[in-house]
Amino acid sequence: MYNIRKQEIFDAVKLQEVWGIRPDQVVDFQSMVGDAVDNVPGIPLIGPKFAQQLLSQFETLDQILQNPDAVSGKKRAENIRNFADKARLSRELVRLRTDVPLELDWRDANFSRRNPIALKAKFEELGFRRIADRLVGNLTAAVVEPQAWTLQYTTVDTLERLAWLADQLRAAKIIALDTETTSTNARWADAVGFSFSWELGKAAYIPLRAPVGAVTLPIAAVCGALAGVLADPQIPKIGQNIKYDLIVLRQLGLEVAGVQLDTMVADYLIDPGQRDHSLDDLARRYLEHKTIKISELIGSGRDQITMDQVPIAQITPYACQDADLPWRMHAMLIEQLESLGLRTLFDTVEVPLISVLAEMEYYGIRIDVDRLAELGGLFKTRIDALESEILELAGESFNLDSPKQLQVILYDKLKLPALKKTQTGVSTDAEVLQQLAVYHKLPVKLLEYRQLAKLKSTYVDALPQLVCPKTGRVHSSFRQDVAATGRLSSSDPNLQNIPIRTEEGRQIRSAFKAGDDNWLLLAADYSQIELRVLAHYCGDAALRSAFLNDRDVHTQVASEVYNVPLGDVTSAQRRSAKAINFGIIYGQSPFGLAKSLQIAKSAAAEFIEAYFARFPGVRLFIEQTIMTCREQGYVSTMFGRRRRVKGVRDFASLTPARKQMMIEPERIAVNTVIQGSAADLIKLAMLRVSRRLTDSGLAARMLLQIHDELLFEVSQADCAALETMVRQEMTAVAELSVPLKVDVKAGRNWAECD
Repeated sequence: MYNIRKQEIFDAVKLQEVWGIRPDQVVDFQSMVGDAVDNVPGIPLIGPKFAQQLLSQFETLDQILQNPDAVSGKKRAENIRNFADKARLSRELVRLRTDVPLELDWRDANFSRRNPIALKAKFEELGFRRIADRLVGNLTAAVVEPQAWTLQYTTVDTLERLAWLADQLRAAKIIALDTETTSTNARWADAVGFSFSWELGKAAYIPLRAPVGAVTLPIAAVCGALAGVLADPQIPKIGQNIKYDLIVLRQLGLEVAGVQLDTMVADYLIDPGQRDHSLDDLARRYLEHKTIKISELIGSGRDQITMDQVPIAQITPYACQDADLPWRMHAMLIEQLESLGLRTLFDTVEVPLISVLAEMEYYGIRIDVDRLAELGGLFKTRIDALESEILELAGESFNLDSPKQLQVILYDKLKLPALKKTQTGVSTDAEVLQQLAVYHKLPVKLLEYRQLAKLKSTYVDALPQLVCPKTGRVHSSFRQDVAATGRLSSSDPNLQNIPIRTEEGRQIRSAFKAGDDNWLLLAADYSQIELRVLAHYCGDAALRSAFLNDRDVHTQVASEVYNVPLGDVTSAQRRSAKAINFGIIYGQSPFGLAKSLQIAKSAAAEFIEAYFARFPGVRLFIEQTIMTCREQGYVSTMFGRRRRVKGVRDFASLTPARKQMMIEPERIAVNTVIQGSAADLIKLAMLRVSRRLTDSGLAARMLLQIHDELLFEVSQADCAALETMVRQEMTAVAELSVPLKVDVKAGRNWAECD
């Protein structure tokens, strides 16, 4: 090898000098030592020096694994016996593939700067953003500076100009809108101003709040002039994250109809793997345009101000830009949506969903602050008790939240095996603690301590601070542009991470109530939706029969795999079946199943093989999905949602053993089809329920969506009618080969809806 930094050749002689091994021993050496950066586990307590000694003595990894008793050191010998499978797995991870088909004319790799724009586009495609910026330089600013465009940005600071703007908007074929506010949380925000764009390069900003002495327009006059235009469904509206603007405008009594496009959501649908769908990033990628950043106006850190403190002369170009850029991009985005076959999904699901989510976020959900205060005391008492138990088990006092001090207790004092190393020492993360739990009680108690402490700080302590003073409710944001599978994401607060099946999670959910003490909460939850989607896709007769006959699918699978009658399935057998049912969706390997069930890897491999033997349709679906993904470069849900996936292997050429060890791109491919289809189903259900709810006249509102569950508040008089309606709409949302089932329950709080 040629070391570029040192400008020297690293050959066999140098390898022997530095590592003390031969080239043919490098893979075995790395298999034992491991590599935390690349998640290569290796063998605990086998460092570089000892690995060199072992290879000098035994020559190969196989010889070492066959002779653990000949290895010096009792603990090292024990680790070689216990972690032999991990060493073999590590060898597969570090060994380079020499059978990859590669047709490359090395002349094509000749480096050139002659086409920097094409080079930048290629780096964007490959996701190398920082390299693109460093290599190409500030190409964006050089190619398209703001002044290169013909801009007509106007401040509307008189009633005459306001009337003129209203006339322009009424005559427009499409309007882009944006709001400037005092907060990123729509329900907490006060409107500072509105901006609109109606033609290429033409935009106007209406100031409502500004520094003392600046000219602003009365909010009532502005709302009166714009209400008709905004409420007209025949005038299409577009924007960037327009859901936020709908909520802000609604607080002022302005309803917006005719939403046609959200640039953020459109870009997400086009490329769900893209991490950033901000307007700054979209302008850079689609327009090669460098935007004015908000930090240039309000600063950051301690010196940050709010938008109503920024001079109008500075806000106007920024606010007009935020309306002008979506207007410029909307045709490009629609063209891409159409070329990818995503236009129907966008128009019939994602865009209508914006208004439904805006409605949910506008109302929010009531939180019982007194109940949370009570829970705070209960959680603290339990946390303090756990801390005392942990310190007693450790035999000395230490900081439970310090990884360094915990390392000393676990590995130096208690002599527990060092299962994973990081740059800061031996790992103490949750996965490691779960594995260490079989050796000692302290890791078990520590896991419980961490979970309780996190729940207390994240929910019990934080939720009261998130109650909006205007409404007395919490308003979580439901984002469409985060999860690559199509699932909605909850934030500020994230209500999706409240544990479902733990007592602590139930206690936290007991603090969520209907807005009126005489009303109820009603939860409607799709039953095993992802497994039903799997059964629909794979068409496996045995799996489908469980759903067609309304039997417990986990019991059915256990009965098939263990070859016992349904009535004789034990709880342990059902638990194993449940683990593999959900594990299959996420591409769980024998190693992963063994860890989750705490059984031997060989037993897990046999269980998986038995599962596929009884449900051959599932295996066929997985393999076909992976091979289709490799062929076309992406996977699709049943409603056409697409996700590009790279790095899938030639699955048809793999041995059965290597197929069982699915790599990350293959797991992503299979999971996206299943979870993405389930995500589309719940979105369609939300649209159907929302429309029906509007027409029904029932005293009820949809408040939350948590994965496969919808939560409503409803008057007691209308509760039965709402249950019937919701069940009808959710089960009729799509025609699958197995029936959709919805579990519905009402209660005085969310916990009672379980």
